[in-house]
Amino acid sequence: MKKFDQQEERILKELIKNPRISDNQVAKNTKIPVTTVNRKRKLLEEQGFIHYYVDVSDESPEKGQYHSRQLYVIKFKEGITRQKYLDEIEKSENFRKVNPKYHAESFLGEKDGHFAIILIVEAKSADELVEIFNGDIIPNIKKRHGSDCISDIITTKVTFPFRIHHNYMPLFNMERGIIKKDWLNDWIFVPNI
Repeated sequence: MKKFDQQEERILKELIKNPRISDNQVAKNTKIPVTTVNRKRKLLEEQGFIHYYVDVSDESPEKGQYHSRQLYVIKFKEGITRQKYLDEIEKSENFRKVNPKYHAESFLGEKDGHFAIILIVEAKSADELVEIFNGDIIPNIKKRHGSDCISDIITTKVTFPFRIHHNYMPLFNMERGIIKKDWLNDWIFVPNI
């Protein structure tokens, strides 16, 4: 378990607020020497503690929801393990090619002691979403893992993201892709890993 030192925590808070911030600006904001900021940032990246993502979104609270979005929990039968699942999708070109079109987010999990995957799937409409899930996603899962691989499926409609990655709340603290300047550092969560 890693416990971030005070400098690392201050650097991380600046990066959480604005992942595009320069090391020079982090140094100015935190009063940490720029060489230390650069060294610690690179080390945290190399160790896998910092990841950068781009979220391309055409939704906003003012304009409403443009896509239909559904959360699915797919519980697998006994005998299908996390590793078996990962081994099969690693070999699947279709998984790499098709899934980015529909899968907003995917997680590995557990339901009632069984391996499960949790998917947030997006489509232009609810009808298209049903077609994608039942006509593409489920058949491909069964093709990779066997026709009887699924034990249960649970679904729920998802509307607008409320909180993402602990700190990002688009309705409250986001403006032009970064956390608003008036959002206090005390309100930024940095986990001890």
